[in-house]
Amino acid sequence: QDDCSEFRSQFEAGGRLSCTRENAPVRDASGKQHTNKCLMCAEKLKKEAQRGGGTVQRNKLPASERTRQVRC
Repeated sequence: QDDCSEFRSQFEAGGRLSCTRENAPVRDASGKQHTNKCLMCAEKLKKEAQRGGGTVQRNKLPASERTRQVRC
């Protein structure tokens, strides 16, 4: 089960997830405590993206599509 599924769609291509600062402590699978679930998921999703298996890679356009984009 993906306990961060609710945050995946909000994760930006730049590797950011906007979270509130509410204090609702939660522990991840490794036992590390985080201030709240959003911050825990932000760290998890960022690590996935850095490994190349995360949201950033899936949302990237293929090279053929990137060359067709017009820069303003």
